[in-house]
Amino acid sequence: MADVTIWNEYRHEREDDDVAAVYPDGIHATIADALDDGGDERDDGPDHEIRTATLDDPEHGLPPDVLEETDVLLWWGHEAHDEVSEAVVDRVQQRVLEGMGLVVLHSGHYSKVFKRLMGTTCSLQYREDGGTERLWVVDPGHPIADGLDESIELPRTEMYGEPFDVPEPDRLVFTSWFEGGEVFRSGCCYRRGSGRIFYFRPGHEEYPIYEHEDVRRVLRNAVDWATPTEGAPRTFGERD
Repeated sequence: MADVTIWNEYRHEREDDDVAAVYPDGIHATIADALDDGGDERDDGPDHEIRTATLDDPEHGLPPDVLEETDVLLWWGHEAHDEVSEAVVDRVQQRVLEGMGLVVLHSGHYSKVFKRLMGTTCSLQYREDGGTERLWVVDPGHPIADGLDESIELPRTEMYGEPFDVPEPDRLVFTSWFEGGEVFRSGCCYRRGSGRIFYFRPGHEEYPIYEHEDVRRVLRNAVDWATPTEGAPRTFGERD
């Protein structure tokens, strides 16, 4: 059982009635429901320990003690990336290097946290109404793809298109195709220090993406994959 923290700006849902109609309790609440075995047929153990945090909480809801207890952090951001304090970014980066898993969602590609860990601009092309998206499973043996068919179809979503200015992923799990002809690397796995990072593209705030059962399955699989596991001890510095 992992200790999971779901971080969300929680701005769109409070400022835009159309978004509030899709996610009345906030995107973080819908993701929490997905991780809490919502609609999942699994019965192989207890649910995760889940907490949520938002941008306007003190220290953005991520003081040192919360991050220290967190096994996997999920990050959804969009319109207020610049408001995230450098102190919190430093904390998150350090915890990832120490082994905390990080799942970056949708527009979180442009967060300070993700750009810091990637070392690139993380820029891309986009179109708000992208029509139909099909996410092809290009690494069917990867644990994040467990239980999926060969593709996930989303009837309406925002388009993200290449070029996507990120380092070459260690593993690419999903490639998206949009009805405009664009393609995008939508499921990218990385390792930074001892921590595992997964970037997952779907999740625009105006569409009920996180209600889609296959998307919810991906989130559960990603948390399982990113959860730290014990390995051989690592020591640094001068030895006797």
